[in-house]
Amino acid sequence: MSAHPDKPLRLALIGMSGSGKSYWTKHLAALGCPTLCSDDHIEARLTRVLAAGGHQGINGVAAWMGWPDSPSYARRESEYLTAEIAVLDEVLSTLEKDPELSLVLDTTGSVIATGNHTLDRLRRQMTVVYLAAAQDEVELLIERYFREPKPVLWQGAFRPNPGETPQQTVVRCYPVLIAARRRSYEALAHITLPTWQLRELSSSSAAAAGKAFLERVGALLESRR
Repeated sequence: MSAHPDKPLRLALIGMSGSGKSYWTKHLAALGCPTLCSDDHIEARLTRVLAAGGHQGINGVAAWMGWPDSPSYARRESEYLTAEIAVLDEVLSTLEKDPELSLVLDTTGSVIATGNHTLDRLRRQMTVVYLAAAQDEVELLIERYFREPKPVLWQGAFRPNPGETPQQTVVRCYPVLIAARRRSYEALAHITLPTWQLRELSSSSAAAAGKAFLERVGALLESRR
């Protein structure tokens, strides 16, 4: 399944951290779909600098990056983005060389910061599916950010007011970041799946839920033709 019916299954899931990209990637893996998690490959590229600080895992990457107001954040944000672009380049080069390969790609929330060239390649090679959190789910995304931190590229959107703690700035600025990214996700995606609609696809079987997800994607693609 793709944006083009004569191509293999190639889905790139995009959306904010906590929107369910990894959840649905795992369910599609239960169907036997080849999958790749961008977080894992970015972490692998950062292994040396992470190990120097005793960090590991995606939460360790977030700890290494630190709060956006820390002196090292801008440099580490840049290092992270460089690693992410390299991962996407490797993935897309592989797909470009072998048009028969299938893949479900679990992207990061910052995929839309990787540049127009990379995003154009992504859109040509894969069907881009945006998992869109509703406005009333923003608070839940913020809670997840605090509870299980993952790397977030703020790119200037973190703007503390005098006397604010970093946590207070996150609560105020994160919805602004989400709104800005929502526009970019919508422009990049072939189709959009609201996360509240996906909840009704849940099943006791991961494979059954994955199948229902693919059927929903297929129906939306068919409606666009």
